[in-house]
Amino acid sequence: MIRVLVVLPLYGGSLPVGRCAARGLREAGCLVETFEAPAFYSAFTALEDLRVGAERYEALQNAFLQVISQAVLSKADAFAPDLVLCLAQAPLSPLALKRLRAKKVPTAMWFVEDFRLFPYWRAFAPLYDLFAVIQKEPFFTELAAIGVQNVLYLPLAADPSLHRPLRLSAEEKKEFGSTLSFMGAGYPNRRKAFVELLRHDFKIWGTEWEGEPRLAPLVQRQGARISPEDTVRIYNASAINLNLHSSVRTAEIVSRGDFVNPRTFELAACEAFQLVDQRVLLDELFTPEELARFDSLPGLLAAVAHYRDRPDERRRMAAKARERVLAEHTYARRMSALLAFAAERLPDFGPRPPAAWPEHMPEDMRLAVTRLLEELQLPADAGFDDLSAALRTKNSPLTEVETALLFLEEWKKLYSG
Repeated sequence: MIRVLVVLPLYGGSLPVGRCAARGLREAGCLVETFEAPAFYSAFTALEDLRVGAERYEALQNAFLQVISQAVLSKADAFAPDLVLCLAQAPLSPLALKRLRAKKVPTAMWFVEDFRLFPYWRAFAPLYDLFAVIQKEPFFTELAAIGVQNVLYLPLAADPSLHRPLRLSAEEKKEFGSTLSFMGAGYPNRRKAFVELLRHDFKIWGTEWEGEPRLAPLVQRQGARISPEDTVRIYNASAINLNLHSSVRTAEIVSRGDFVNPRTFELAACEAFQLVDQRVLLDELFTPEELARFDSLPGLLAAVAHYRDRPDERRRMAAKARERVLAEHTYARRMSALLAFAAERLPDFGPRPPAAWPEHMPEDMRLAVTRLLEELQLPADAGFDDLSAALRTKNSPLTEVETALLFLEEWKKLYSG
């Protein structure tokens, strides 16, 4: 089996993507461990309360991130991954990346952000063995200019185990339902567009909507962050889900950018109808029969007027969009593409030969091992080291048999080399 260590960011939009990617890797047949960087987030933010001055605060931040990087390296030493996959803004320092390279541990980043707005990739991209991105040109050319060759276009996706149609209760429909809804942050272009929709039954969910009194009555839960589970309920409960990509420029409601946001795939997987602004790369992913588009503010207003009273048309398009996502745009498919790219570009990348099982295992333990392999969703031919590594990733208490197996592993290390 291929072992992948997924390093999550401390917080932010790439965090749920990282969790979905980990599930996708498991579906693709990998043994996966995650480095839970969010567990360190409260301590990281506590540094702000020290009030020690800008220079010392920055030094403390850097020192704290170095500690987290060392924790990632320790995790890698214990798990012995075939690949370390980092999400955008994962807390892995340049020194840690160089140490992984020196140990011949391949690394990859899935940079799920706009390269124009977040240029920190210039410092980190050359240190990764693989660099997956959600945009094409001119990003590919700019990466090549700094020596990054193993670049993969890897769009975002949906996780059908999370993003799916739901049967909502009457209470859920009342709380989450509306004719129009939007889930996301209050970027300037969205604020400008949404004040034109005040006459509709409209609910806005998400953060950073302060400072616009006309929209304040529409913002739900006082602008609190919404969980992934409640986000799916919103998608299912709304007649029309607005999907306007972010832009910091108010002059352009529709930015006509290139990357396609995760909301596009998640809504489609929920079989929820959406109105999405036209993107350069959108036509490669969905047809106009699957997703309704608009390319201007008048286009958005006209589309709302058209689809508001056409529930059958909305249902037909949403069903087609879900079919497309399940066939082509799941995290399992994305992670399979990443693994195939790694096998193509990295020497000797692939599943390691399974370690032999200890000799003279009692029959009752062999039967217990077979049950364990099924419970942990490991293949029947998984090796002893694969099962041991999977047991070490468990969060629940170990059973007597599981403890005995890990004891056997330690014994094997000590006495058989």
